[in-house]
Amino acid sequence: MYRKIREELLQWKQNPYRKPLILQGARQVGKTYSILAFGRAEYANVAYFNFETAPSLAKTFDESLEPDYLLPLLSRICGQTIIPEKTLIVFDEVQLCERALTSLKYFCESAPEYHIIVAGSLLGVAVNREKFSFPVGKVDMITLRPMDMEEFLLACGEQDLVNQIRNCFDTDAPMPAALHDAALGYYRQYLVVGGMPECVAKYLDTKDFILLRHTQAMILESYLSDMSKYNQQNEIKKCRQAYGSVTVQLSKKNTRFQYKLVKKGARASEFENAIEWLALSGIVSRVYRAEQPMKPLDNYIDIDSFKIYVSDVGLLCAKKEVDPEDVLYPAADLSDFRGGMTENYVCGQLIARGYTCHYWTSERGAEVDFILQRDRQIIPIEVKSAENTKAKSLAVYKQTYSPAYAIKLCTKNFGFEDGKKTVPLYAAFCI
Repeated sequence: MYRKIREELLQWKQNPYRKPLILQGARQVGKTYSILAFGRAEYANVAYFNFETAPSLAKTFDESLEPDYLLPLLSRICGQTIIPEKTLIVFDEVQLCERALTSLKYFCESAPEYHIIVAGSLLGVAVNREKFSFPVGKVDMITLRPMDMEEFLLACGEQDLVNQIRNCFDTDAPMPAALHDAALGYYRQYLVVGGMPECVAKYLDTKDFILLRHTQAMILESYLSDMSKYNQQNEIKKCRQAYGSVTVQLSKKNTRFQYKLVKKGARASEFENAIEWLALSGIVSRVYRAEQPMKPLDNYIDIDSFKIYVSDVGLLCAKKEVDPEDVLYPAADLSDFRGGMTENYVCGQLIARGYTCHYWTSERGAEVDFILQRDRQIIPIEVKSAENTKAKSLAVYKQTYSPAYAIKLCTKNFGFEDGKKTVPLYAAFCI
């Protein structure tokens, strides 16, 4: 399956100031697949080392971290000659060998002619920085996220539909009705399937929702396992409680995260470390309220007011045990959850595009779901799960701050009127 990360990896390879690369991301987002596909296409050979399947490999790094010492040993272990510029060296599950992570500093300083990529999950929480030196300033870093809607459409063989969507987004011209309906159908499938590559592949191969849900359940179980394996004992239960609460709170009309909904009487001090762990692991994304829509937005955040979205909307639906048919053929009794689910989907698409998302509220309760910096402007984005044409909060924002334009995401066709760009939900990846 095509992944956009391929272009970023190619830019890294061609960069004359290239450093060893850390590809990070939550479990099961396709890090290993993407690296190996890139390596096989762009290099003469790939020297692949996995610290999970070969735990004894870590002993190689016990005596020295110098490339002159490591390279002959690594060549012998993988059974092939490691050639500068020609061989891609890959360390997988590197969080299990922190000295291998530290060795990147020496590769950067002493052997920059060797191309090396390391992949790992939970690097933000699994590495003991008090004991091991993280190679700050000596590495490049890229984060891989679940497949976005565009990648999903391409996996479905819909390149022409993607081209049409991008053209209509750029021109604000409505899609032909048949194509608009087809794209909405794919969008609803994506809400159920999500962007985890294994889930996408199994769904496209079988169209079996039972098998899909089993695969998603295994991924969710691995997340719970990581909370126990890479966490302090007294934080394990709190992480699980906080993660479980996220999906519940997305069903509320006010999706702002509330500690009291995690546990009765809970306070920020009790759960802030657990939420930080979830965010650093890539399992969730935290979106802060911006008190004022001014650049840079991070200077104006309210650290006590934030929303939390899970990394993949398909996992969200699986965790809530939402019936796929209720999403594919919108059910009226799913209305309370649909709003949070749609926000979660949009957040994932925007983050995949590299945006840092915020939201905004007025003193009288008007709320704009997302604001972000685009084209050197602060742009407000209102999200509606259906064709609802009313966007009162967006009108309040426009009247207060007079943005260059605003975006409304809903199920309506493309259009532009009164400074408001209407974008169908399936086209969020174009923003």
